[in-house]
Amino acid sequence: MTADQTNLPSSSVPDSEAPPHFKRIRSFVVRAGRTTTGQQQAIDALASRYVLPFNPQSLDFDAAFGRHAPVIMEIGFGMGDATATIAKARPEDNFLCCEVHTPGVGALLKRIQEEGIENIRILQHDAVEVLQHMVAAESLAGVHIYFPDPWHKKRHHKRRLIQAPFVEALIKHIAPDGYLHCATDWEEYAYQIRDVLQGFPALANAGEEADEGFAQRPWYRPITKFEKRGLRLGHGVWDIVFTKRNQRLNDTV
Repeated sequence: MTADQTNLPSSSVPDSEAPPHFKRIRSFVVRAGRTTTGQQQAIDALASRYVLPFNPQSLDFDAAFGRHAPVIMEIGFGMGDATATIAKARPEDNFLCCEVHTPGVGALLKRIQEEGIENIRILQHDAVEVLQHMVAAESLAGVHIYFPDPWHKKRHHKRRLIQAPFVEALIKHIAPDGYLHCATDWEEYAYQIRDVLQGFPALANAGEEADEGFAQRPWYRPITKFEKRGLRLGHGVWDIVFTKRNQRLNDTV
């Protein structure tokens, strides 16, 4: 989830059903955010078509997208710039995108309308609960998590999204040979993400032979305005890409 996410009111899913790490700790916080007139107009006009309601039962991907295609889940798309660019570059894939920040949802819907993008569906809900209740086992061809909140202060590290309990739950939803692609501009968090993912035998590091186990930026991930600004200031960006080994689900976790 991105650093600029906003929480919606709590869902009706009981805490007792959530993965242990997420019973009381969330990786995003409530904050105010202004939705522009254009974003709200896009929500009003397009939400019924492109925004899926949260429903605690498995989602029929083919029905949701109106076709059969590999599904890539994006967790926390911020304002949707990278999401829209990737979806246009990969028209053969479907993109199921989670974001709780209303201005971000409106911004992405506006891009969808202006650029005629048809392979995106949005869930404005906590991605952890979406995974747990709406995504079938081994149904995702890939997962994108770009610039999740690093929670800089050490006492807040427990709020970071990429931790072993979350990854353990996530692996179950990725198909064999599917991938998990994370990117961060926070060096210490990059090493933590790499180390957490390397702790799972079910995952293979696609950047294992690269410098310190980090991958080259894949062709499909654009350099965002936020990232360009950071690079100008001398900040690094780390891509971490792991694939799920092709073996039986029961052997993966």
